[in-house]
This record gives sequence, structure tokens and C-alpha cells, in this order.
Amino acid sequence: MAITIQRLQQTFSEGGAQEIYLEVKSGGDFLSFTRQYGFHPDYRVARSALWGLTKASKEELSQLQGMLNELIDQAMQTENSSVRRLTLNIIERLEIKEDELRTDFLDFCFEHMMNVEEFPGIQSVCMKLAFRMCKFYPELMDELKRTLEGMEIDYYKPAVKGVRSKILSGTLKY
Repeated sequence: MAITIQRLQQTFSEGGAQEIYLEVKSGGDFLSFTRQYGFHPDYRVARSALWGLTKASKEELSQLQGMLNELIDQAMQTENSSVRRLTLNIIERLEIKEDELRTDFLDFCFEHMMNVEEFPGIQSVCMKLAFRMCKFYPELMDELKRTLEGMEIDYYKPAVKGVRSKILSGTLKY
């Protein structure tokens, strides 16, 4: 079955996302698929496309490296939390280089990891991304650790507490 906008509007299951991934994989062009559907103005289309992409291996997703800034922009600008979470999960699997560090994105990650009203999946991945970006600069890493230590941890879900604990204990690796 061909991947179409209509089909992506109807993909609401894990199995459907897996099917989308397998079809994109068989075509081998993750970049064109992402450009065509991952930024679609209909959040259902974008969500389904991104969900399928999260099934890809890190190596397959490396085709999207040149789109890192576009993905970051989408994560920061979308109003849809599912699109934000899925986009952040893809970004997390791409390479972030010191000379390409975006301070607006780092600020975004700090803000969303601390926001107790944000979804735990978004908080957790923002915390991981902030950690990766702060690793380049000791003063930023110190700021991240102070921020994490100052969290009122009772207000956060287990996923967020777990990532926080791994960062503070030095066991989160990238």
C-alpha cells in the first residue's frame, strides 16, 4: 500500500507506524519521506510520519542529519505535543556537534525539562538533549547539574526522575 496523506491521517497504531517505517525503509529514502510528510501542516500526517521514523535505526536516521536545524525548529515551534515529542526523539538520535550548538534550542530544552505541566516524555528527552549540549562546556554542565539538583523532584514522573538521577550520578552516556 502506498504512503499517502490520507493513509497517514488514519495511522493511529503501533503496527501502523511499523508498517510506515518498513515501507520507507524498503524505498531507502528517509530524507524525501521526512521532507514530504514530517513537516506537514496537518499534525496527524506529521505525527504518523514521525512515529514511523522513530522505528528506524540510528544509522537509517543519519540520512536526516542535514535536516537537524529544521527538526529543531519544528520541535520548538509546533503546537502539537505528539509532533514535538516524536521530533525530539528523532533529534536525540542525530549527532549534535559543538560548533553547531544552538543556544535557543538549549534554552528550549531547559525550559521544557523543568516545566511540570509538560508531558514526561518531552521532559525526559529535553533533559537528555540538554545534557548532550552541555557536555561541550563545563560551565554549562555545572549550570545543568545545579538546575537538576534544585528541582522539586516530588512533582515529576518516574521517567524524568530516572533521567535526572542518571545525569547527576554520571551514568547517562552518549
